[in-house]
Formats: sequence, C-alpha cells, structure tokens
Amino acid sequence: MVEAHSLISALILGIVEGLTEFLPVSSTGHMIIVGNLLGFTGDTAETFEVVIQLGSILAVVVMFWRRLFSLIGINFGKPVPYEGDKHNPERTGRLSLIHILLGMVPAVVLGLVFHDTIKSLFNPVNVMYALVVGGLLLLAAEWLKPGQPRAVGIDDMTYRQAFVIGCFQCLALWPGFSRSGATISGGMLIGVSRYAASEFSFLLAVPMMMGATVLDLYKSWHFLSLHDLPMFAVGFVAAFVVAMIAIKTFLTVIKRISFVPFAIYRFIVAAVVYAIFM
Repeated sequence: MVEAHSLISALILGIVEGLTEFLPVSSTGHMIIVGNLLGFTGDTAETFEVVIQLGSILAVVVMFWRRLFSLIGINFGKPVPYEGDKHNPERTGRLSLIHILLGMVPAVVLGLVFHDTIKSLFNPVNVMYALVVGGLLLLAAEWLKPGQPRAVGIDDMTYRQAFVIGCFQCLALWPGFSRSGATISGGMLIGVSRYAASEFSFLLAVPMMMGATVLDLYKSWHFLSLHDLPMFAVGFVAAFVVAMIAIKTFLTVIKRISFVPFAIYRFIVAAVVYAIFM
C-alpha cells in the first residue's frame, strides 16, 4: 500500500508541475527545490516527474484540440478562426504543420545528439545559472522587442519566424532555462506578439514534450511499478488540472502585463536554489 506521505508528495509535485510547466519560470527549477524539500529524490522520483509531464501535455491538447487538428487539415464544423492580420504582407498563410516542424527541428537534433550530456546537467548549480540567464532573456525580450509586432496573431507567423523560435528553444535544453521562456522571448525579439508567441510555444510543446517524455520513459521503464501506480495517478491528475488553469490564466494575464515580474521571480527562485544547495 502506498504511504500517505507519498501521495501527498505526489499531489504537491503535480500541482507544482502543472503550475510551472508552461510559465516562463522553469518547472525544472521548481521541481528540484520542492522534490528535495519533500525528500522525494532518486530514480523513482525522476520517473515520476516524467510521467506527470504527460498530464501537463494533455492539458494543452484539451485546450487547443481544434487548432491541433486543423494543423493536419481536420476541422470539426467551422474552421478555426483566423488569428492575425489577413493583410499582413509577410504572412505565409495560416499556421500549419510546417511551422511546427520548423520549430521542432533545431532542438530535436541537438537533443538527440547530446541527450546524455544534457541529462548530466540536471543539478542545482546549473539550474540556478539557467534561471538567472533565462530571466535576463525575458528582460531583453521586453526591452528590445520591435515597437510594433510584425506577427500580431499566430496565423501571421512566417516559416522563418517559426524556425528562429525553434533555435531559441535549444536554450531550453539547459535545465532550468524554461522552454516557454526561451521560445516566447525568441518570438518577441523577432517581431511576434507576446500573445502569439505564447500560443505557438504551447502548440510546439505538444510534440516536443511528448517526444522527450516517451524517450525518457523508454530509458527508465524498469523504474515503473504497479505499487507506485496510485502515486503516479495522483500526480498526473493534479498536473493536468492545474496546467489547464495555469494556461488559461497566463494567456489572459499576458495581455495586460509584461514579463518583467516573471524575470524578477526567476531571480528569486535562483537565490532560493543558492541558499538551499550551495
């Protein structure tokens, strides 16, 4: 029987995962801090973190299912409304699967080639530095972005913009950097609006996180146990529910505020990591 402490830890970590996975604050940094505070570490804990990421991914699929199906030419009833300026001379048509593939290629290539090296970077010191550098990138994106976005809506995005955002996504291979922070900042710097860059980041997360999760599960399947199933289920459901709320809230909030508060928060988390582990 699974101990109550393990179920409570699973619930807390599921909430943390769902809350931070798609915000530009680094879910990895938070999971390391909370996991160590709860004494939830080791191979089983690492496998647990991989499994509950599936809950966060499912939240994106549920929220953007119509848009995701439209990428492969399937529409249920009315087509997904056009998001952007149809008169934008730079646009390449509606957001398509090609945009997603171009956004995936750079990180997929680097991730496969340097998978083991990247895994070796999962330690508090590297995460602390990534939190700081990622925070600086958020500030740079706010201060250096073009005055008027060239891609107001997600359907305004060009293939070039999708590929460049994919290159920025490579920064997220550094544990603690934040995949959403890297992609959204990159998008803003090349003229994609904050909202459109955020939506693209969420859509890009589905194949990227799904692929990484499947690969990690394949490599750590022997740590899975039926005994731990209740714990994994609690974490999965918590991550799914909280991620749904977090995504919806985030997309509402970023219409009104900048990323400066998120950058400051990252610096605070980095200081906490330093205080605990250094």
